[in-house]
Amino acid sequence: MVIHIIKQERKIMSDLIVNTTDANFDQDVLQSDVPVLVDFWATWCGPCKAIAPILEDLATEYQGKVKIVKVDVDNNPQAASRFGIRNIPTLFVFKGGEKVDSVMGLQPKAELAKVLDKHL
Repeated sequence: MVIHIIKQERKIMSDLIVNTTDANFDQDVLQSDVPVLVDFWATWCGPCKAIAPILEDLATEYQGKVKIVKVDVDNNPQAASRFGIRNIPTLFVFKGGEKVDSVMGLQPKAELAKVLDKHL
C-alpha cells in the first residue's frame, strides 16, 4: 500500500512535470542528466497556483533540455527543510547535482526563461 501511495505522489503532471517526493528527490533532481528547475510549492499557496501554468509552458518549451520538478512542501517536509525553504514558491535550478540558481516568489515567464538559459 505504501508503494502505491508513493507512486501516486510521483505522478507526472501535464506529461512533462514530475511531482517528486522526499524519497525520490535525489533520483529525480540530483541525479538528472539535464538541468532541473525545482518548484517548492503548496496547494494552499495562491502565487504557487499562479506560477503553475508558466511552469507548464516552460516544460514544453525546454523539453529535453530542462526537467521541471515540483515538491509539495506540506507532503515532503524533508526536502523543504534540507534546502532551507522558508517562503513559497521558491524555485531552484540544479545542474550536475548542485544548486546553481534560485528564484523566490511569482516571476514572469521571461524571467524564469532567462534563469534557465544561463544554465544550458
